[in-house]
Amino acid sequence: MRLLLSALMLLLCANALAAIDVMPFKDEEQEQRFRLLTEQLRCPKCQNNSIADSSSAIAADLRQKVFTLMQEGKSDSDIVDYMVARYGNFVTYDPPLTPLTMLLWVVPAAAIAMGGWAIVARSRRRVRPGQETFSDGRAPEDKSAGPWIFIPGAALALAVGAVSYSQTGHYQQVQRWQQAVAQTPALLARVQDPKAQPLDEDELRRLALGLRTTLWQNPDASIEDWLMLGRLGRVLDNAAMATQAYARAYALAPENDRAAFGYAEALLRVSDPRGDALVRQLMESQRVNDRLLNLYALSASEQAHFSEALTAWRLLLKRLPPDDTRRAVIEHHINQTEQRLTHGHPAVDAQG
Repeated sequence: MRLLLSALMLLLCANALAAIDVMPFKDEEQEQRFRLLTEQLRCPKCQNNSIADSSSAIAADLRQKVFTLMQEGKSDSDIVDYMVARYGNFVTYDPPLTPLTMLLWVVPAAAIAMGGWAIVARSRRRVRPGQETFSDGRAPEDKSAGPWIFIPGAALALAVGAVSYSQTGHYQQVQRWQQAVAQTPALLARVQDPKAQPLDEDELRRLALGLRTTLWQNPDASIEDWLMLGRLGRVLDNAAMATQAYARAYALAPENDRAAFGYAEALLRVSDPRGDALVRQLMESQRVNDRLLNLYALSASEQAHFSEALTAWRLLLKRLPPDDTRRAVIEHHINQTEQRLTHGHPAVDAQG
């Protein structure tokens, strides 16, 4: 086993990656496109700000998602459609013309027209002094309309406003967000209790929302909370949330293996070159365990460094107990890699 580990370290040193400066944008044009897109999307929490201006946690997630979708080659309309599908038309400053938006435009105008018609109609019915007299010569009493005539119009305007807010104000989302924050301690306790009932997907999402809000308010909180948020991101298939959470955990405690390995795995899942560099850095620091060996082998295989991948998987297989269920998966990886070496181009490994 020591020989295999030594061989692996020699391969690692021979193919060490140089430090890579990962820029957020490929060029100035992409940066300009990102800025325009984020300015066109409204923050679901800070409703008066775009996600470009808002400092909320959800706005940061949306900015990261916009950037990720841009890297995947999505068009501007695809990105906007993605956001609308998840947050509704409210997320864009240019909502489409729908029956609801038509109602919001037509009803206030109709209410004003009806109020004006009622005032004119009643004013015509009003008896003006001097125009008529009774048989005894008395002038009729002036029955001009009082202020109460405006009450129906005001009531209608308030009703229209209430309906409009209920449909476009997103108070339900705000209420759910507040409930999620309040339920976070109880949900977190259930997750940490092996005897408690497992959380369903909706509860996991509420826990992630509440925990993300809590950590945004206190970014220097316990590393365990950041690690929990990272795991939630993986379970919910939210790569941006997982990467950001593990990045913060790693920044707080770079010596923590769970933080380091979690961050490396999150970066590898989104094909970020920093993931490969971090895995190699961890290997060089002698922090070798089963999880890191598997990450290293997967990273090397993705880069067509099949000799390195094969060495790592063979070493991992020797470390696993005979009855470990992971052995079958590792053996499958080894067989596939051997076939690639036989039929592929192993010279790629020698060049690094």
